[in-house]
Amino acid sequence: MNPDRTTSHRIDIRVYYEDTDFSGFVYHANYLRYMERGRTELLRALAMEQADLQRDSALIFVVRRMVLDFLRPARMDDMLSIVTRPLELRGASMPMSQEVRRGDEILLKAEVTVAAVRDGRAVRLPDALRRALSQRFDAAGDAAAS
Repeated sequence: MNPDRTTSHRIDIRVYYEDTDFSGFVYHANYLRYMERGRTELLRALAMEQADLQRDSALIFVVRRMVLDFLRPARMDDMLSIVTRPLELRGASMPMSQEVRRGDEILLKAEVTVAAVRDGRAVRLPDALRRALSQRFDAAGDAAAS
């Protein structure tokens, strides 16, 4: 493995009172927001803004599939890490693994597939995105070659 390459992207998010439900735990739907931020920041780290893709090429990303495994709850004031890892690059879609962690503890595991869409139809992932992912992520680079 190339030491300059990484296998995942990480952002940190603090849990606020507004993120919790009456039980004091993070409301389940808020994990979806956290993971969306993780995927968005992954693109931003690759110098790709979703707003630019939408404005310049009418391309948007949609979640096609999501499988969640809630393992442990998060609470107010917890500092969480959202870890996102592209698994492969397909024609119009990209399966990813995402985790929500508190320190070394995994609170949620997710399998997420996003698809590139233009005018309501699936389109090939942009070549610039493929190149950027290939340069940064080992698994995505392996898949991009296939």
